[in-house]
Amino acid sequence: MTDFNQNQNGSWQRIPTPANLGAASQPQAAPDAAARAQVASMLQTAVEHHEAERFDEAETLYRQILAIDPNHADAMHLLGLIAHEFGQYQTACDLIMAAITRNPQAFYYYNLGNVMQANNRPAAAAECFRQALVLQPDYVDAHNNLGNAQRALKDHHGAVQSFCQAINLKPDHARAYNNLANTLMELDELEAAIEAWRNAIALRPDFAEPRSNLLFALNYQQQTTPQAYLEEALRFGEAMEARAQPFTTWLADTGSRADRPLRVGIVSGDLKKHPVGYFIESVLANLDASRVQLVAYPTRDVEDELTARIKPAFSAWTSIAGVGDEAAAQRIRNDGIDILIDASGHSTYNRLPLFAWKPAPVQVTWPGYFASTGVRAIDYILGDAHVLPEAEEAHFVEKPWRLPDSYLCFTPPAESVETGTLPVLANGHITFGYFGNVTKVTDHVVAVWSTLLQKVPGAVLFLKSGQFDDAHVRDSFVRRFAMRGVPATRLIIEGRSARDAYLAAYRRVDMMLSPFPYGGGTTTAEAFWMGVPVLCRGGDRFVTHIAETMCHTAGLADWIAADDAVYVDKAVAFAADRERLSALRGSLRAQLLASPLCDATRFARNLEGALHGMWEARVAQVAEAAQ
Repeated sequence: MTDFNQNQNGSWQRIPTPANLGAASQPQAAPDAAARAQVASMLQTAVEHHEAERFDEAETLYRQILAIDPNHADAMHLLGLIAHEFGQYQTACDLIMAAITRNPQAFYYYNLGNVMQANNRPAAAAECFRQALVLQPDYVDAHNNLGNAQRALKDHHGAVQSFCQAINLKPDHARAYNNLANTLMELDELEAAIEAWRNAIALRPDFAEPRSNLLFALNYQQQTTPQAYLEEALRFGEAMEARAQPFTTWLADTGSRADRPLRVGIVSGDLKKHPVGYFIESVLANLDASRVQLVAYPTRDVEDELTARIKPAFSAWTSIAGVGDEAAAQRIRNDGIDILIDASGHSTYNRLPLFAWKPAPVQVTWPGYFASTGVRAIDYILGDAHVLPEAEEAHFVEKPWRLPDSYLCFTPPAESVETGTLPVLANGHITFGYFGNVTKVTDHVVAVWSTLLQKVPGAVLFLKSGQFDDAHVRDSFVRRFAMRGVPATRLIIEGRSARDAYLAAYRRVDMMLSPFPYGGGTTTAEAFWMGVPVLCRGGDRFVTHIAETMCHTAGLADWIAADDAVYVDKAVAFAADRERLSALRGSLRAQLLASPLCDATRFARNLEGALHGMWEARVAQVAEAAQ
C-alpha cells in the first residue's frame, strides 16, 4: 500500500490509423484489376471513417473488402483495431495475428502490442514491440511503448533504456520524456524526473500530462515554496483553459434543492482499492439519497471488489475512459449534474482538463489531492481547519470550504488483522517504521531520522514500500543512511505485500515516522487502525498538514512536532515510554473508531451540508447577478 500516488498518465497512446495504411502493405492478391481498384477505393473510405471514429461504417467496409479478397492483410489488421474499439479483445488479437501471418509488418506487431498492453498483458505486449523493432529498428513509438510495457513489468531500468532510445531517435518526443520521468520517479530519482517533465513541457506546452505530473512531484520538494507551486499550477490551468470552451449555461437549474436531491458527479480513476476508495467507501454508504444523488464518471475501466461494494451508492455509472474532454464535458452537462467533484487533483488518471470546460455549475476538488489544481473553473477545494488554515488561503485558486472535524473519513479495512502486542516487549529494542512512497523520504528526512536513530540505542528502522522491490532503490537507501552513520544492520527493508500481509507488518513496529514535507495520508490512518501511533511534523501548506489533521481528529495532537528538533526529541521521549506505547497498542483502534475520522454517518451529514451550502451560495450569486 502507498499513499496518494504519483500521476502515471500517458503510458498508452490511442491506437493510430494513419491515412497511408494501404500504401504500406505489399500488393494484395485480388481476383482482377477491377477488383483491386474497387478494394483500394473502399479501403481509403474505410480509413477515413476509422479516423473520424465512425467505427460501424469502417467495420462494414473492412468486411466487404475481405469478402472480395479474404487475404487482404490491411483490412484484417484494421478490422482488428475496430474490434478492440468495441472491447472485443480476443477477436482483435486473432485478426491482427492473421494479418501478420499473411504479411508481417512492424506496424501490425506494434498495434498488436498496443491491444495486449491495453488488456493488461504487458509481457505479451513487450514481445510484440520487440518484434516490431526487429523489422524496423528505428520505430520510435515501438521503443516508447516497449518502455511502457517494461515499466508495467517492473523492469524499470529496461524501460529507461527504451525511452532514452526513443528520445535519441526523436529528440522532440514529449511523450517519451513524460514516460521516462514517470519511470525515474519509481526509481526514486526525483530531480531527474522533474528535469524530464520540464523537457516534455518545453516540447509540447499544450500536453497536460507532464504538467500535471510535474505539479504532483513538486509536493515532494521542501525547496518549492507554496507561491512557486501556485505559479506552476496557474500555468497548467491557463494551458487547459486555452483548449476549452467553457459552458455558461447548464441543464441544472438555479433553484433551491429543497424539492429534489443534488445531482453530484464524481470524476475519478480510483473508485477501487486505492486511498481514494478507502476514504470514500463508508461515506458513500451513509449519504442520504433524498439529499444527494450520486453519478460516477470513472476515468478508467478497472474494477475490483471495492468497486462492487460502492457501485450501489451511485444512480448511474458512466465510464469516460478514452472519451475526449469536450465529449465527456458535454455528457456530464447533459446528465444535469449540479456539482461535479474532481477526486484526483494532479494524481493518477485525473481528468482535470475537462473541468476547464465547466460541465457543471459548481465544481469542487476532494479528496484525492492536497494543493491547488490551478484550474479556475473549479470553484472550491474541500478541506478542514487544519489542512486549510485561513493564513494559507492564498495558496489556492479555488475557494477553501472547510468541513467540521476532518476532511477525510477512513473506512476500516475489510481484512481481519489483529494489532498484536508491542514488539519492543519481546525484541528489547524500539522499531520505528515508515510504510509508503519512498520518494517522500528526502535527504532532509534521512538526516533527521538518522539523528533520532543515533539517540535511541539499538533502535531499528523498518521501511516498507513497493519501490523496494527494485535493488537500485534498496541499495540507494542503504547508502544514504550509511553516509549519516546508520549501518545497514539497523535497517529492515521490505517490498510490496498483499494488503493483509501489509497490515500485519504494522505488528512489527512500535511507532511510525511520517516524512515531510509530504507526510503520510492513508498510511497514517492504517497505522492508527493497527494500534501504532504516528509521529508527524507540522508544516506550512496543505500537503504538510494531512498527517496533522489525522492526529488531531484521532486524539493524538501531542504526536505533532513543530520543527526538526522537537520531532527528534518527541521520538526519543515516546520511544522511552514503553508503558504508553503498550497502552496505545491495545486502545488506539477503539480510539480511532470512536473518533470523527471513522464516523461515516457524521461525516456524511457534514458532506451533505457542505454540498448544499455550495449550491445555495451559487443560487444567491445568480440571484444577485440578476438584480
